[in-house]
Amino acid sequence: MKVLVVVDMQNDFIDGALGTKEAEAIVDNVAKKIDGYDGTVVYTRDTHESEYFETQEGRVLPVKHCIRGSRGWEISSALPVDKDAKIIDKPTFGSKELGMYLEGLNDEEAIEEIEIIGLCTDICVISNALVIKAFLPEVPIYVDPSCCAGVTVKSHETALEAMKMCQIFIKEG
Repeated sequence: MKVLVVVDMQNDFIDGALGTKEAEAIVDNVAKKIDGYDGTVVYTRDTHESEYFETQEGRVLPVKHCIRGSRGWEISSALPVDKDAKIIDKPTFGSKELGMYLEGLNDEEAIEEIEIIGLCTDICVISNALVIKAFLPEVPIYVDPSCCAGVTVKSHETALEAMKMCQIFIKEG
């Protein structure tokens, strides 16, 4: 089995409160990747509650975003999300629940590879790649940079280099 993990492709990270032109630029690539994917697709959704500013993240990044139920919290409507898709709401950068879910899938049927795409390369993509690596150290993990964007172009590139050092494979071209 192959698994595609689509990280936080939500309106607030694309064209909302924390959106960037780089994030907007990958939406079509992500949609095509999901649409043509031959395997299981799992989505994560950054999820905050109304008391976001009372959390450590909210104090460090005082920009209200991805508040449960808001338009910004929703996965972009430009992406093909099956009504029965597995969506994991995560209150922070990396998701322990995602790691446990993938570990359970692997127990049912061996996962040959996992590919990770989405936003932001330098925060949630790298965090979840490392979480998955901790849960499934022998499963090859790939990241497609053409389907990722960071907070900045430089931090995107830095995150890709850091993942390489952790034996996460970066797809070329």
